[in-house]
Amino acid sequence: MGFLERFFARLQGKPKGEYQGRFMLLNGQNVFFPRFSGEIYEEQRVRAAIDAIARHISKLDVKFTGSAKPVTQTALKARPNMVNTWSQFLYRCATIYYAENNLVMIPIDDDKGNVVGIFPLLFSRCEMVVYGGIPWLRYKFRNNEYGAIELDRVGRMMRFQYKDDLRGESNGPLWPTMELIGVQNTGVQAAVKNSSNYKFMARLTNFTSPDDIKKERERFTEKNLSAEANGGGILLLPSTYADAKQIEMKPYVVDADTIKLIDDSVNEYFGVNEAILKSEAVGDAWSAFYESIIEPFAIQFSEVISDMLFTPREQASGSKVIATSNRLQYMSNQDKLNVTQQLVDRGIMTINDALEVWQLPPIEGGDVRVIRGEYVNFNERTNQNEDV
Repeated sequence: MGFLERFFARLQGKPKGEYQGRFMLLNGQNVFFPRFSGEIYEEQRVRAAIDAIARHISKLDVKFTGSAKPVTQTALKARPNMVNTWSQFLYRCATIYYAENNLVMIPIDDDKGNVVGIFPLLFSRCEMVVYGGIPWLRYKFRNNEYGAIELDRVGRMMRFQYKDDLRGESNGPLWPTMELIGVQNTGVQAAVKNSSNYKFMARLTNFTSPDDIKKERERFTEKNLSAEANGGGILLLPSTYADAKQIEMKPYVVDADTIKLIDDSVNEYFGVNEAILKSEAVGDAWSAFYESIIEPFAIQFSEVISDMLFTPREQASGSKVIATSNRLQYMSNQDKLNVTQQLVDRGIMTINDALEVWQLPPIEGGDVRVIRGEYVNFNERTNQNEDV
């Protein structure tokens, strides 16, 4: 049975029969996960911010430690499933996480019950129900198909968690900014359209009937103001028009300060800045971005995947999933040179560690630590002097 067959069989196979009720939290609320609608992702500024974060998260290195569940570790070390590489998987997970503040991942089993894949869910509806005395996650896809899985097998990542125990808050605080962005775009479009049209006001001397005035206005517009009729840009008025004047339109256009305020609001919501969006952040600036955005995601991701794959006993014995990144790779070249030179000379970093910082391949025999000749062990030197 292939991956897709196992995947959809898992979604549609359980549970069967009637549910015994919806799962209730301690506060008495039913658990409904917000649907994956993706509205904010359709706005250019928001998508740029999420993309900048997801691109850096996709560079995390997913490693497995310990010896528990060798079949699972062998299957997942190369890729998380048969559809995505780890880079693609991380990018998609980060995009869903930041667009919806919730990420749900499910394990995919082989015929023997071993986990051989992990897949992020995109659903139109998701709720927790009780079946067989235990909570299940029941979800509906956009094609109206349903799936379900035991809650304790699901991996859940949350952002802005406050009121609910099992899910993050919505993007409601961002909607006023999204509305301003919509008004801004509409205003710019209207300004462009208005600036390309003639607008005149004149007094008709020989027309009194409202119908005659309407017909004359339509005739004059068609004969003089259309692109086909007025290609030369010259407007000639007959004597029936008096006091003709052009109306100068001055449409409102959002000023630069307001645009910056809107952009800053989006950036602050997602924890990015112009240097991150333009891929110009290096050194301390990138380290600050890593520690505030990338590292929290990596820690939560590592813990959630570890709980999905390994029991608490197996994790206590050292079997875990760890998502890491070498932050030194994102320093400026001068900073890289200073760091690698100082750390290699003192035996803190191996030769291959230094090559990794410079994004160069490791060399044979490079996993050794070297120390400059003028460095000696302080205790040994002290003992030698005492013997003398």
